[in-house]
Amino acid sequence: GASKDTGIVRPVALPFSPHGGLQLLQGNLGRSVIKVSAIPDDRHIIEAPARVFDSQEALHAAFRGGELDRDVVCVVRWQGPQANGMPELHKLTPPLAVLQGKGFRVALVTDGRMSGASGKVPAAIHVSPEAAAGGPLAKVLDGDPIRLDAQAGTLQVLVSEAAWAARELAIMPPALRTANALNLGREMFSAMRRNALSAEEGACTWL
Repeated sequence: GASKDTGIVRPVALPFSPHGGLQLLQGNLGRSVIKVSAIPDDRHIIEAPARVFDSQEALHAAFRGGELDRDVVCVVRWQGPQANGMPELHKLTPPLAVLQGKGFRVALVTDGRMSGASGKVPAAIHVSPEAAAGGPLAKVLDGDPIRLDAQAGTLQVLVSEAAWAARELAIMPPALRTANALNLGREMFSAMRRNALSAEEGACTWL
């Protein structure tokens, strides 16, 4: 029968939104997904300078130091399947939400994952190919203007094509590579890291 509360269940002819809650983003930074269902309409497009981080801990340190009190696109790389097993990054949501609450235009771009915990902060996640696999995130520098457009479905670093093509890929910092590969028995997973597929292929692996 018909729904008695269309705030909970609606018929196909009367959807909550004309579009789904997820949006594919594509551009010169690769391919990613963004959860748009919780993002206010005025936050679907974010354009701001990049601040690049090699770990989520580094972002937290910058936040505590007051370094992010401005419009910013936080790029957190080396978080994909091949880099460190693609850990959950939901702890990034609170500091970014605080910045957004202060009126700054902020977004997150990462080759890591978030299990639906991005909240109202625009977050382009699962960027593929990941930085550790030679993906474009490894080219991003602090200050690069980045435009995340969930309406057009694009994710772009706004530099010339020639300059972008000529820019070298960064390599994972040796200390980070060592930390990801050693201690706590992580050595036994080295073969799995080498064979890990990309996030868009399911991040599957085999021995």
